[in-house]
Amino acid sequence: MNSVKERLEALGLTLPKAAAPVANYVPYIRTGNLVVISGQICFGPDGTLDPAHKGKLGAEVSAEQGIAAARLCALNVLAQVQAAVGDLDHGVVQCVRLGGFINAVPSFAGLAPIMNGASDLMVEILGDRGRHARSTVGVAELPLDAAVEVEAMFEVA
Repeated sequence: MNSVKERLEALGLTLPKAAAPVANYVPYIRTGNLVVISGQICFGPDGTLDPAHKGKLGAEVSAEQGIAAARLCALNVLAQVQAAVGDLDHGVVQCVRLGGFINAVPSFAGLAPIMNGASDLMVEILGDRGRHARSTVGVAELPLDAAVEVEAMFEVA
C-alpha cells in the first residue's frame, strides 16, 4: 500500500496548513477514538477562497467548479485530521462519516455528484480507510459565500 504522502504526490496534491477557525468554535474535537472535524470550506492551497468556488451551484458555480470545491474541502478536512493525530498513515483507522453542505439554488438537483468530489478524494487518498457513511444537504448560504462545506468524523488510533 502506498503512503498518504505518496498518494497525494501521485495526484499532484499537498495537504494545506490546517485552517484556523473563522468564528467561535474549534477545528476538531478528539474524544476517545473519534475525531470530529468542524465544517471545512473550500479554501485553496494558499488559504484563500477562489472566486470560482464562491456562490451557488446552479447559478454562479458550475458543477465542475463545485466538484473541485468539494475536493478542496476534503483536503482541508484531512489537514485537520493530521493536526489532530499527527500521522494519517498510522493515526487514521477509518473515515466514519462525511457531511456535505452545498450552497445551491432551490432548483439544483445535482447535490450528490458535487459531494462525490469529497467522497472520491477521501477514498483516493486513504484507500478503503476512506470509505464512509455520508449526508449531503443543499443549503441557502454558507460562510464566506463558499460553494461547499464538508464536516467529518474519523476513528483514530
